[in-house]
Amino acid sequence: MATMNVSLPDLMREWVESQIEQGEYASSSDYIRDLIRQDQRRQKLLKAALNEGLNSGRSPRTAEDILQETRKKLTDG
Repeated sequence: MATMNVSLPDLMREWVESQIEQGEYASSSDYIRDLIRQDQRRQKLLKAALNEGLNSGRSPRTAEDILQETRKKLTDG
């Protein structure tokens, strides 16, 4: 396994240490590995959603239709 040194501001370092103290993670390396895994999953889902959108074809709605629908959703609640 390779080693990587990362510099963090004090507040971020304290956050990582608090996660370890709470028993969420065994070490700072464990915490960082989990963050990377979460980011990898998020990126995979985002790429799949983008591909789905690109492959779905053109929408019959106009940009104005979409804006009006969004405004209605925001004002209705």
